[in-house]
Amino acid sequence: MTVADLSLRPAGSDRPTTVPAPGADPPPSGDRQEYAEFLPLLDRYAALPGHHPDRGPLRDELVVAFLPVVRNLARRYSRGGIVEDLEQVGTIGLINALDRYDPARRSGSFLGYLIPTVTGEIRRYFRDRTWSTRVPRSLKELAVRIDRCTEPLSHRLGRAPKPSELAAELGVGKNEIIDALAARESRHGRPLDTPYGDEGRGLSETLGELDAEFEHVERHEILRPLVEALPARERTILMLRFFEDRTQTEIADRLGISQMHVSRLLTRTLAQLRQQLRDAGQPTMP
Repeated sequence: MTVADLSLRPAGSDRPTTVPAPGADPPPSGDRQEYAEFLPLLDRYAALPGHHPDRGPLRDELVVAFLPVVRNLARRYSRGGIVEDLEQVGTIGLINALDRYDPARRSGSFLGYLIPTVTGEIRRYFRDRTWSTRVPRSLKELAVRIDRCTEPLSHRLGRAPKPSELAAELGVGKNEIIDALAARESRHGRPLDTPYGDEGRGLSETLGELDAEFEHVERHEILRPLVEALPARERTILMLRFFEDRTQTEIADRLGISQMHVSRLLTRTLAQLRQQLRDAGQPTMP
């Protein structure tokens, strides 16, 4: 059975569970009573030593009983369809709350301890796992403080606050505010096909492509000393034929030799260079 298969009601109850917002008053007495039946089971679990064979089954039963609380909190904090992820994170908080629960030190209901523990896990998840780039923790925490104070400060000023005003409100330096704002902009990655700029092109269309000539760099570097070692006439024929795109007849007229002689020299020179490339372990062109 998965978290998604569980009801939003505590075990044995027909009414949905009401979970208060963090920092709000405890649940009304009716909601506390819904979970009161699990307190003896909770006390028994807490009293067992860690190696006792009954702890595992008891913890499983308690996790199932209190999972509706986790689900409600996950929905409260969900952003962009990540409820299932938050339920998993909140379940970790539930297990931690069960393992750390001590009836002897209890000063209120178990829900009053469980809810802050679960919300703490969820907030840590948002802080540590939802950023698309690695950002120092101090900047993440400052970005959260900026988010919290921006709205009330905007109401007081009648406009969006400046970085200097945010810095004064939070008691930090202006440059720290600027860095945190820049880090916040990098929190969520943007798909490469997102329209970008005035032309509305996707980001992927603005990226450069791999130069196909990179594959030939090593061959060119090997060829360079081989060509430099050729006689001057053969080097001139190669230059005219492959860099100036001259015909064999034009080359013959330039050098004062026959076209057949140019053809023989060119064929012999290319065969020599191909063989030298093969000796160097390089693929040759046809």
